[in-house]
Amino acid sequence: MTGIELIGYAAASLTTASLVPQARLLYRTRNTSGVSLGMYSAFTVGVALWLAYGVLLSAWPVILANVVTLALAVTILAMKLRYG
Repeated sequence: MTGIELIGYAAASLTTASLVPQARLLYRTRNTSGVSLGMYSAFTVGVALWLAYGVLLSAWPVILANVVTLALAVTILAMKLRYG
């Protein structure tokens, strides 16, 4: 693994992990009043496009991060639609 790949994995890990506290809080409280439907909708579509981009380039840091990020974003978006 190259230094460039390590930077990619580190960046991917941090940005993906940043969604975990939000998802955990929403799951626990079911309070989605502070979540923007427009922002999370656009974010989710953007992450799906980043995932497609990563797949087309066979860029594993991009693919792995965006698979996890997409799952978290879809979860948050679903909770907003259900409880919001």
